[in-house]
Amino acid sequence: MLGNQASDSGKRSSLHGHWSSRFAFILAVTGSAVGLGNIWKFPYVAGENGGGAFVLVYLACVAIIGMPVMMSEILLGRRGLRNPIASMALLGD
Repeated sequence: MLGNQASDSGKRSSLHGHWSSRFAFILAVTGSAVGLGNIWKFPYVAGENGGGAFVLVYLACVAIIGMPVMMSEILLGRRGLRNPIASMALLGD
């Protein structure tokens, strides 16, 4: 049964699984968007070589730029109810 159709009991069902918590979803999205190597290795190497202040600026930029981009991708996917290409095509119309 498709996720958009109502089942016999009147409840909507989904073909996709559900996240255990909102925090797990945020961690998964962040890990796929940034990559674990970028999160762990870069600050360590920069800090070891005297770039601790740069790491703080880098983390601030990730939060300021990365969070709105991640939230916009999530909202586009939820609002579009289509695959990514079709959702982006809706923006152009």
